[in-house]
Amino acid sequence: MKENIILQKALLFGVRIIKLSKYLDDRKEKILANQILRSGTSIGANVAESEYSASKADFVNKLHIAQKEAGETKYWLQLLKLSLLIDEKMFESMCVDVDKLLKMIGTSLVTAKK
Repeated sequence: MKENIILQKALLFGVRIIKLSKYLDDRKEKILANQILRSGTSIGANVAESEYSASKADFVNKLHIAQKEAGETKYWLQLLKLSLLIDEKMFESMCVDVDKLLKMIGTSLVTAKK
């Protein structure tokens, strides 16, 4: 099977999200830590599921879910920045990664729908 670049990037992003969640949890921000952990790790989980989809429609559906989770994660990052729970450098770094994932997933969706 061909290496799934999106999955590899989502896995690495998921590791960053886990570390961010731990940082937030240590600061007693348990609700926000859980929210970003859920959405940020769900991106890769849905990309992984898409590899074993039962049909083209199922594949597209799983990628749509991954795209929505990436969008939600970006929202949580923005909220964390505006709440001063993460600094500008962390925000920018994480947003670069999530924006790359959004672009890659979007491109895959366009290709899959052809």
